Amino acid sequence: MTTPAPAKKTVLSAATPSNLLTLGNYLGAIRNWVAMADENDCLFMMADQHAITVRQDPRELRKRTYVALANYIAAGLDPEKVVLFVQSHVAEHAQLTWLLMCHAYMGELSRMTQFKDKSGQKGGSEGQKIPAGLFTYPVLMAADILLYQAHLVPVGEDQKQHIELTRDLAIRMNNLYGTKLFTVPDPMIPKVGARIMSLQNPTAKMSKSDADTNATIYLTDGDDAIRRKLKRAVTDSGSEITWSDDKPGVKNLLSIQSAITGKTGDELVASYTGKMYGHLKADTAEIVVSAVSPIRKRTEELLADRGELDRLLKRGADKARERAAKTLRTVEDAVGFIRAT
Repeated sequence: MTTPAPAKKTVLSAATPSNLLTLGNYLGAIRNWVAMADENDCLFMMADQHAITVRQDPRELRKRTYVALANYIAAGLDPEKVVLFVQSHVAEHAQLTWLLMCHAYMGELSRMTQFKDKSGQKGGSEGQKIPAGLFTYPVLMAADILLYQAHLVPVGEDQKQHIELTRDLAIRMNNLYGTKLFTVPDPMIPKVGARIMSLQNPTAKMSKSDADTNATIYLTDGDDAIRRKLKRAVTDSGSEITWSDDKPGVKNLLSIQSAITGKTGDELVASYTGKMYGHLKADTAEIVVSAVSPIRKRTEELLADRGELDRLLKRGADKARERAAKTLRTVEDAVGFIRAT
């Protein structure tokens, strides 16, 4: 008698097309997603509804959403193996968000550290000029996850608190309605390459929304732009190349090399004995070029055929919507909504 193969776990994650995707997005997220695709049931989306918690230029948002899809595929995500879709193409995300919102508490939302950080940057007092969506978007994130009964959610440390909220909402509603409406998800935080830091402020995470474009390497950057940015990267006082927290600039460049090449910090440090920061920057630049250049070129090829991208998006949305609708119907029945006949 043969042992049945274990059921695949459902994995869901996303990137927000609020700006172009970065080297940090690739090394910390997308590359790990590719590795998961063979052994898991994976859904990856362009989270355009999350993007508009901050004001966007509509034309740029459309453009960046297409670029994000092309980046996903160019980086190795196969539309035949995973479900690739745009969040706003699946209306059930917004519908489930309202149902979850009515079961979320103001106190738990106000404790979200990302809201505190981002609202502090907005200025104003007593909620003036702070979009309500910035306060409630963790509930939309919970809907994203719970709609597909995800078991695992690959996220960075900065999003772990939002997964805890998602778990709390799932458990709360499962208990309240006496049935398993939702799978309770677990965060999945990669240990290697999960936090690529800013090239200009290596104590802060590389951000696609950084106002200083020299701080960030985008997956659409040309080879010369990558070399220029790495040449200008902030290092540290002294000249010794070590893997040390008191040299965050040097450690960041070594971390980038490690994430791309698979070499350990000790191996890399040993290779720089007697060398200077200039050698480290030049080597890092060529290693990054070798990783980003094929993605950029494939992205450009994909963007040249917008009709094919639209076809892929429709197919992805259809697959996602079929699954999302099933969950939404179950939840609506549980809370007492009647169906149109």
